[in-house]
Amino acid sequence: MLDATIDAILKQMAENPAPKLWEMSPPQGRQMYLGMREIMDAKGVAIGKVDAIEIPGPGGPIPARVYTPVGMAGRTTPAVIYYHGGGWVIGDLDTHDVACRMIANDSGCRVVSVDYRLAPENKFPAAFDDSYAALVWVEKNAASLSIDPNKLAVSGDSAGGNLAAAVAIAAKQKGGPKLSFQALIYPVTQARAQTDSMRDLATGYFLEKAGMDWFFDQYLDAGADLNDPRVSPLAAKDVAGVAPALVIVAGFDPLKDEGKQYAAKLKAAGVPVDLVEYESMIHGFITMGGVVAQTAEASKLIGKALQGAMG
Repeated sequence: MLDATIDAILKQMAENPAPKLWEMSPPQGRQMYLGMREIMDAKGVAIGKVDAIEIPGPGGPIPARVYTPVGMAGRTTPAVIYYHGGGWVIGDLDTHDVACRMIANDSGCRVVSVDYRLAPENKFPAAFDDSYAALVWVEKNAASLSIDPNKLAVSGDSAGGNLAAAVAIAAKQKGGPKLSFQALIYPVTQARAQTDSMRDLATGYFLEKAGMDWFFDQYLDAGADLNDPRVSPLAAKDVAGVAPALVIVAGFDPLKDEGKQYAAKLKAAGVPVDLVEYESMIHGFITMGGVVAQTAEASKLIGKALQGAMG
Protein backbone atom coordinates (compact mmCIF):
# COMPACT_ATOMS: atom_id res chain seq x y z
CA MET A 1 0.00 0.00 0.00
CA LEU A 2 1.25 3.46 -0.90
CA ASP A 3 2.46 5.50 2.08
CA ALA A 4 -0.34 7.85 3.23
CA THR A 5 1.84 10.96 3.15
CA ILE A 6 3.17 10.14 -0.30
CA ASP A 7 -0.38 9.42 -1.50
CA ALA A 8 -1.52 12.84 -0.27
CA ILE A 9 1.41 14.57 -2.01
CA LEU A 10 0.71 12.79 -5.29
CA LYS A 11 -2.98 13.68 -5.12
CA GLN A 12 -2.12 17.31 -4.44
CA MET A 13 0.23 17.32 -7.44
CA ALA A 14 -2.51 15.81 -9.62
CA GLU A 15 -5.02 18.44 -8.48
CA ASN A 16 -2.58 21.30 -9.14
CA PRO A 17 -0.78 20.16 -12.29
CA ALA A 18 2.50 21.83 -13.15
CA PRO A 19 4.38 21.45 -16.44
CA LYS A 20 5.79 17.95 -16.83
CA LEU A 21 9.55 17.47 -16.81
CA TRP A 22 9.59 16.51 -20.48
CA GLU A 23 7.80 19.79 -21.30
CA MET A 24 10.67 21.78 -19.78
CA SER A 25 14.14 22.70 -20.96
CA PRO A 26 16.98 21.04 -19.00
CA PRO A 27 17.77 24.31 -17.12
CA GLN A 28 14.11 24.64 -16.12
CA GLY A 29 14.10 21.00 -15.00
CA ARG A 30 17.16 21.62 -12.85
CA GLN A 31 15.52 24.56 -11.10
CA MET A 32 12.32 22.57 -10.55
CA TYR A 33 14.25 19.65 -9.08
CA LEU A 34 16.26 21.83 -6.72
CA GLY A 35 13.11 23.59 -5.54
CA MET A 36 11.38 20.27 -4.87
CA ARG A 37 14.34 19.03 -2.84
CA GLU A 38 14.31 22.20 -0.75
CA ILE A 39 10.64 21.60 0.07
CA MET A 40 10.72 17.86 0.73
CA ASP A 41 14.17 17.14 2.16
CA ALA A 42 15.11 17.06 5.84
CA LYS A 43 16.36 20.26 7.44
CA GLY A 44 19.21 21.02 9.81
CA VAL A 45 21.19 17.79 9.40
CA ALA A 46 24.46 18.46 11.22
CA ILE A 47 27.75 17.31 9.75
CA GLY A 48 31.30 17.40 11.05
CA LYS A 49 32.73 19.28 8.08
CA VAL A 50 32.08 19.94 4.40
CA ASP A 51 35.00 20.70 2.08
CA ALA A 52 34.57 21.88 -1.50
CA ILE A 53 37.19 20.39 -3.81
CA GLU A 54 37.90 20.01 -7.51
CA ILE A 55 38.89 16.70 -9.08
CA PRO A 56 40.82 16.70 -12.37
CA GLY A 57 38.56 15.11 -14.96
CA PRO A 58 38.67 14.09 -18.61
CA GLY A 59 36.56 17.13 -19.55
CA GLY A 60 37.97 19.59 -17.04
CA PRO A 61 37.74 20.03 -13.26
CA ILE A 62 34.92 18.10 -11.56
CA PRO A 63 33.39 19.93 -8.57
CA ALA A 64 32.96 17.73 -5.53
CA ARG A 65 32.28 17.90 -1.80
CA VAL A 66 33.86 15.88 0.97
CA TYR A 67 31.55 15.25 3.94
CA THR A 68 33.30 14.37 7.20
CA PRO A 69 30.95 12.74 9.72
CA VAL A 70 30.28 14.29 13.09
CA GLY A 71 33.12 13.42 15.47
CA MET A 72 35.50 12.18 12.75
CA ALA A 73 37.59 15.29 12.12
CA GLY A 74 41.29 14.44 12.05
CA ARG A 75 40.63 10.70 11.81
CA THR A 76 41.21 8.48 8.80
CA THR A 77 37.97 6.88 7.63
CA PRO A 78 36.63 4.70 4.83
CA ALA A 79 35.05 6.65 1.96
CA VAL A 80 31.93 6.48 -0.17
CA ILE A 81 32.07 8.08 -3.60
CA TYR A 82 28.50 9.25 -4.19
CA TYR A 83 26.82 9.99 -7.52
CA HIS A 84 23.60 12.03 -7.37
CA GLY A 85 20.38 11.15 -9.15
CA GLY A 86 18.49 13.20 -11.70
CA GLY A 87 18.51 11.25 -14.95
CA TRP A 88 22.03 12.44 -15.89
CA VAL A 89 20.32 15.77 -16.75
CA ILE A 90 19.21 17.40 -13.49
CA GLY A 91 20.55 17.23 -9.93
CA ASP A 92 23.79 18.52 -8.44
CA LEU A 93 25.74 18.77 -5.20
CA ASP A 94 23.00 20.87 -3.59
CA THR A 95 20.08 18.56 -4.43
CA HIS A 96 21.83 15.69 -2.61
CA ASP A 97 23.55 17.60 0.17
CA VAL A 98 21.24 16.26 2.87
CA ALA A 99 21.43 12.66 1.62
CA CYS A 100 25.23 12.81 1.71
CA ARG A 101 25.22 14.28 5.22
CA MET A 102 22.94 11.50 6.46
CA ILE A 103 24.93 8.70 4.84
CA ALA A 104 28.21 10.11 6.17
CA ASN A 105 26.91 10.29 9.72
CA ASP A 106 25.13 6.92 9.59
CA SER A 107 28.14 5.11 8.15
CA GLY A 108 31.05 6.87 9.83
CA CYS A 109 32.59 7.20 6.34
CA ARG A 110 33.64 10.30 4.52
CA VAL A 111 31.35 10.85 1.55
CA VAL A 112 32.77 12.35 -1.63
CA SER A 113 29.87 13.72 -3.67
CA VAL A 114 30.72 14.05 -7.36
CA ASP A 115 29.22 16.76 -9.62
CA TYR A 116 29.74 14.88 -12.90
CA ARG A 117 28.97 16.56 -16.23
CA LEU A 118 25.30 16.65 -17.20
CA ALA A 119 23.46 16.02 -20.45
CA PRO A 120 22.46 17.23 -22.96
CA GLU A 121 25.41 19.62 -22.84
CA ASN A 122 27.64 16.60 -22.24
CA LYS A 123 26.28 13.39 -23.72
CA PHE A 124 27.21 9.85 -22.67
CA PRO A 125 29.86 8.78 -21.76
CA ALA A 126 30.78 12.09 -20.06
CA ALA A 127 28.96 11.32 -16.80
CA PHE A 128 30.45 7.83 -16.61
CA ASP A 129 33.95 9.05 -17.47
CA ASP A 130 33.81 11.70 -14.73
CA SER A 131 32.44 9.18 -12.24
CA TYR A 132 35.20 6.65 -12.81
CA ALA A 133 37.88 9.37 -12.89
CA ALA A 134 36.66 10.63 -9.51
CA LEU A 135 37.02 7.18 -7.95
CA VAL A 136 40.57 6.80 -9.33
CA TRP A 137 41.52 10.25 -8.05
CA VAL A 138 40.14 9.64 -4.56
CA GLU A 139 42.17 6.44 -4.27
CA LYS A 140 45.36 8.18 -5.38
CA ASN A 141 44.79 11.18 -3.11
CA ALA A 142 43.31 9.34 -0.14
CA ALA A 143 45.98 10.43 2.34
CA SER A 144 45.34 14.14 1.74
CA LEU A 145 41.61 13.52 2.33
CA SER A 146 42.12 11.44 5.52
CA ILE A 147 40.66 8.46 3.66
CA ASP A 148 41.75 4.84 3.85
CA PRO A 149 42.45 3.87 0.20
CA ASN A 150 41.78 0.21 1.04
CA LYS A 151 38.24 0.95 2.19
CA LEU A 152 36.36 2.51 -0.71
CA ALA A 153 32.73 2.16 -1.77
CA VAL A 154 30.49 3.68 -4.41
CA SER A 155 26.86 4.69 -4.03
CA GLY A 156 24.18 6.66 -5.80
CA ASP A 157 20.48 6.99 -6.40
CA SER A 158 18.60 6.51 -9.68
CA ALA A 159 20.94 7.70 -12.46
CA GLY A 160 23.60 7.94 -9.76
CA GLY A 161 22.92 4.32 -8.87
CA ASN A 162 23.41 3.52 -12.54
CA LEU A 163 26.78 5.29 -12.48
CA ALA A 164 27.81 3.55 -9.25
CA ALA A 165 26.97 0.13 -10.69
CA ALA A 166 28.75 0.90 -13.96
CA VAL A 167 31.83 2.21 -12.12
CA ALA A 168 31.91 -0.95 -9.98
CA ILE A 169 31.93 -3.09 -13.14
CA ALA A 170 34.65 -0.93 -14.70
CA ALA A 171 36.77 -1.09 -11.55
CA LYS A 172 36.68 -4.88 -11.70
CA GLN A 173 37.43 -4.99 -15.42
CA LYS A 174 40.29 -2.51 -15.18
CA GLY A 175 41.83 -4.08 -12.08
CA GLY A 176 41.06 -1.17 -9.79
CA PRO A 177 40.46 0.80 -7.80
CA LYS A 178 39.44 -2.01 -5.46
CA LEU A 179 35.97 -1.48 -4.05
CA SER A 180 34.70 -2.94 -0.79
CA PHE A 181 31.01 -2.23 -1.43
CA GLN A 182 28.37 -0.66 -3.65
CA ALA A 183 25.09 0.78 -2.34
CA LEU A 184 22.61 1.20 -5.20
CA ILE A 185 19.46 3.17 -4.45
CA TYR A 186 16.63 2.47 -6.95
CA PRO A 187 19.20 2.31 -9.76
CA VAL A 188 18.62 2.56 -13.50
CA THR A 189 20.11 -0.70 -14.77
CA GLN A 190 18.74 -1.05 -18.32
CA ALA A 191 18.32 1.75 -20.85
CA ARG A 192 14.70 2.05 -22.02
CA ALA A 193 13.69 -0.99 -19.97
CA GLN A 194 10.48 -2.79 -20.93
CA THR A 195 9.52 -4.27 -17.57
CA ASP A 196 6.20 -4.90 -15.86
CA SER A 197 6.84 -2.11 -13.35
CA MET A 198 7.76 0.34 -16.12
CA ARG A 199 4.43 -0.46 -17.75
CA ASP A 200 2.21 -0.78 -14.66
CA LEU A 201 3.64 2.28 -12.85
CA ALA A 202 4.17 4.39 -15.98
CA THR A 203 2.13 7.35 -14.74
CA GLY A 204 1.04 8.89 -11.47
CA TYR A 205 3.91 7.96 -9.17
CA PHE A 206 6.28 10.94 -9.46
CA LEU A 207 8.81 9.35 -11.83
CA GLU A 208 6.98 8.50 -15.04
CA LYS A 209 7.94 6.52 -18.12
CA ALA A 210 7.72 9.63 -20.28
CA GLY A 211 10.21 11.27 -17.94
CA MET A 212 12.61 8.35 -18.28
CA ASP A 213 12.28 8.53 -22.06
CA TRP A 214 13.10 12.26 -21.90
CA PHE A 215 16.17 11.57 -19.76
CA PHE A 216 17.47 9.01 -22.24
CA ASP A 217 16.77 11.38 -25.14
CA GLN A 218 18.98 13.97 -23.44
CA TYR A 219 21.70 11.55 -22.31
CA LEU A 220 22.23 9.31 -25.32
CA ASP A 221 23.02 10.09 -28.92
CA ALA A 222 20.63 8.70 -31.52
CA GLY A 223 21.57 5.13 -32.31
CA ALA A 224 23.55 4.63 -29.10
CA ASP A 225 24.11 1.05 -27.95
CA LEU A 226 21.47 0.55 -25.25
CA ASN A 227 23.32 -2.53 -23.99
CA ASP A 228 26.65 -0.83 -23.39
CA PRO A 229 27.33 -1.80 -19.74
CA ARG A 230 28.29 1.80 -18.97
CA VAL A 231 24.65 2.65 -19.76
CA SER A 232 22.98 -0.64 -18.86
CA PRO A 233 24.81 -2.58 -16.12
CA LEU A 234 22.12 -5.27 -16.41
CA ALA A 235 23.42 -6.02 -19.92
CA ALA A 236 27.01 -6.56 -18.78
CA LYS A 237 28.28 -9.95 -19.90
CA ASP A 238 30.16 -10.68 -16.67
CA VAL A 239 29.64 -9.17 -13.22
CA ALA A 240 31.44 -11.88 -11.27
CA GLY A 241 33.85 -10.40 -8.77
CA VAL A 242 32.33 -6.93 -8.56
CA ALA A 243 31.96 -5.37 -5.12
CA PRO A 244 29.32 -6.76 -2.73
CA ALA A 245 26.10 -4.80 -3.01
CA LEU A 246 23.06 -3.43 -1.29
CA VAL A 247 20.25 -2.77 -3.77
CA ILE A 248 17.31 -0.67 -2.56
CA VAL A 249 14.09 -0.46 -4.58
CA ALA A 250 10.74 1.26 -4.01
CA GLY A 251 7.40 -0.49 -4.36
CA PHE A 252 5.77 2.21 -6.51
CA ASP A 253 8.75 2.97 -8.75
CA PRO A 254 8.83 2.21 -12.49
CA LEU A 255 12.49 1.22 -11.97
CA LYS A 256 11.62 -1.43 -9.38
CA ASP A 257 11.86 -4.48 -11.63
CA GLU A 258 15.19 -3.59 -13.24
CA GLY A 259 16.66 -3.00 -9.78
CA LYS A 260 15.49 -6.43 -8.70
CA GLN A 261 16.80 -7.96 -11.91
CA TYR A 262 20.24 -6.47 -11.32
CA ALA A 263 20.33 -7.79 -7.75
CA ALA A 264 19.44 -11.23 -9.13
CA LYS A 265 22.18 -10.95 -11.78
CA LEU A 266 24.77 -10.15 -9.12
CA LYS A 267 23.60 -13.02 -6.92
CA ALA A 268 23.71 -15.46 -9.83
CA ALA A 269 27.32 -14.40 -10.46
CA GLY A 270 28.25 -15.17 -6.87
CA VAL A 271 28.35 -11.55 -5.67
CA PRO A 272 27.09 -11.06 -2.09
CA VAL A 273 23.99 -8.89 -2.41
CA ASP A 274 21.15 -7.73 -0.19
CA LEU A 275 17.92 -6.58 -1.88
CA VAL A 276 15.64 -4.39 0.20
CA GLU A 277 12.26 -3.13 -1.02
CA TYR A 278 10.53 -0.17 0.60
CA GLU A 279 7.10 -1.33 -0.48
CA SER A 280 5.15 1.86 0.29
CA MET A 281 7.63 4.28 -1.27
CA ILE A 282 8.03 6.00 -4.64
CA HIS A 283 11.13 6.86 -6.65
CA GLY A 284 13.15 9.64 -5.08
CA PHE A 285 12.32 8.96 -1.44
CA ILE A 286 15.98 9.11 -0.33
CA THR A 287 15.71 12.91 -0.70
CA MET A 288 12.29 13.23 0.96
CA GLY A 289 13.40 13.12 4.59
CA GLY A 290 11.28 16.13 5.48
CA VAL A 291 8.06 14.24 4.78
CA VAL A 292 8.66 10.49 5.24
CA ALA A 293 10.43 8.48 7.94
CA GLN A 294 11.64 5.87 5.44
CA THR A 295 14.36 8.25 4.25
CA ALA A 296 16.12 8.11 7.62
CA GLU A 297 15.50 4.35 7.83
CA ALA A 298 17.12 3.77 4.45
CA SER A 299 20.10 5.96 5.32
CA LYS A 300 20.66 3.99 8.52
CA LEU A 301 20.39 0.74 6.54
CA ILE A 302 23.02 1.98 4.09
CA GLY A 303 25.21 3.15 6.94
CA LYS A 304 25.05 -0.23 8.68
CA ALA A 305 25.83 -2.04 5.44
CA LEU A 306 28.86 0.19 4.82
CA GLN A 307 30.09 -0.36 8.35
CA GLY A 308 29.75 -4.09 7.91
CA ALA A 309 31.70 -4.00 4.66
CA MET A 310 34.44 -1.56 5.64
CA GLY A 311 34.53 -1.33 9.42
